Formats: sequence, structure tokens, C-alpha cells
Amino acid sequence: MVVITGGPIKPIRMNPKPARVGRNDPCPCGSGLKYKKCCVDKAAEPVQSAGLAESYFRQHRIRVKTAAEIEAIRRAGRLVVATLDLVAPRIAPGITTDQINTWVHEFTVENGAVPAPLNYRGYPKSVCVSVNEVICHGIPGERKLKEGDIVNVDVTSILDGYYADANKTFFVGQPGPDARKIVAVARECLRRGMQMATAGNTVGDIGWAIQTYAEAQGCSVVREFVGHGIGFDFHEPPQVPHFGRKGDGLVLIPGMVFTIEPMINLGRRELRILQDDWTAVTRDGSLSAQFEQTLLVTPEGCESLTPWEE
Repeated sequence: MVVITGGPIKPIRMNPKPARVGRNDPCPCGSGLKYKKCCVDKAAEPVQSAGLAESYFRQHRIRVKTAAEIEAIRRAGRLVVATLDLVAPRIAPGITTDQINTWVHEFTVENGAVPAPLNYRGYPKSVCVSVNEVICHGIPGERKLKEGDIVNVDVTSILDGYYADANKTFFVGQPGPDARKIVAVARECLRRGMQMATAGNTVGDIGWAIQTYAEAQGCSVVREFVGHGIGFDFHEPPQVPHFGRKGDGLVLIPGMVFTIEPMINLGRRELRILQDDWTAVTRDGSLSAQFEQTLLVTPEGCESLTPWEE
């Protein structure tokens, strides 16, 4: 589920020039060395030095996770993946989106967890289910899936107080060429974004990789909704846009945990919000697909804490 700022119908407003620490800037830990020669490579495990972690919290409200906290998020992530695995083989023509909600809710509760979307800022269900032209935040109901549809299922679970978040877009029956294209492009956008989620790179590098690929395929990137920090809460700093310029934005450090969840449209990027104040749909009615992982930045790259299989 994507982050929403200022109430459920208002889109994210991104700062075009967020504060950042460049690789050649003085390290925020106060050592006097350049960042690239100090804390960016210091951690032997995916937990950052105390000085840099404190600096990121003070400047950006980003809470770098400890090894124990990462393991707790990883456990929540395993439940999220198991939930998606439960749903996947049941997706078929004639199924209602509310049936998917029931499966997710019951499985989550049976495993000692809480479905994070339920009652979040008034959201009425336990999962987001977004079909065809629905970009995100589709409220489960009586809509029946049809042959050839695509449907995104977005699961966020709270297990022992820790959050993890992931989603996948599924084919309903046999997909047509447009469905195959948008799902393939969205999946590849996530993969390319993840490749950029490494210590020393920036948030802008992630968005740049996603936007460059999507637009090269003739698709567009939704800008009103973004990835987000997660772990202690549903939505934490930083915001992770799926568009941007290489080198812009906050420098990534080990121990950061956030989602990448590009929403890719087959047509134009503009959207509208339906009267339920949640459901976002493509303004031109084109198909939209999305894939999401909860990721941990490590000294070597990134690790998915919700490692669903293709």
C-alpha cells in the first residue's frame, strides 16, 4: 500500500531538491573524512554507525534499523509473501475482489498478525485490490474478475509490532498483449529500481532507473504515489519517488528499510480519485500495473525482506 500524505485523497507533494549528503561531502558522523571514505562502507552488517544513524534521524526522521529490528521485519515479510502465495492460485474469473479480502484477512489473523490497511485513515478493508485501470487503493467489493483482467493485490501485515509490505499484479485467465506488456514493464521497473538501492546511491537514482525504462517502453510512471520507509510504522521517511534524476535526493545508507513500488500506466500518467476517496484510476482508462518489495539497504546492495518469487 502506498503512502498518502494529508488525507486519503491528496497526492504526495515531493520536494524537488531534498536534503542530501554527497559521497564527497564531510561525513555526518563528524569524523572529518569524506562520506565515501567513512560511514558509507563502515558497517560490517546492515546496521549503520551510531553517529550517522543519529544524523539521519535528526535531519530526515529516518530510523535506521538494527539487526534485531531487521529480523523482526523479515519475519513480517515472510508472512506477507505467504499471503500472496495463498492468493495467487485462487485468482480466477468470477472471483470477487471481496473474496480476496476475506482470504487475506483470515490468513493474516490466523497467523497472529494484523492487516495494516484495515481502518488505516478510514480505509475499510484489509487489503488493496486494484483491477485493470485502477492504479492503487482499490477497495475490495462486489466487482468480479473477468477473463483477461489484471489484478494487483497489495498486502501489508503487522507482526509483533513490525510492518512489511509487498504487492504483485496477477493475470486473470489468459491475458491479452496489452496486459502482458504492462505487467512485464512494471515488473522490470521494480527490478531496475532495486538494482539502484545500494549504499552510496541516491533516492533519485532509483526513480531515474524506473522512469527511464518505463518511458522507453512507451509507458508512463505515476507521480502522485511513492514508495516509503517502513518497519516501525506503516509509512515512514524517506519517500521514494519512482521518477527523478540520477544523483538527486538523499544518499542511501545501510540499515535503511523502505519500499519500492512503481505504478506504471500503459497510457498517460494522469489519474483521478473516485468518490470513495481512495480508489485511484488512470484518467485515460488505460491499464496500470504495479509490483512492490520491502527492501533493506546493505553495504553490498539491497536485500528484499519480502522476497516473493516470479
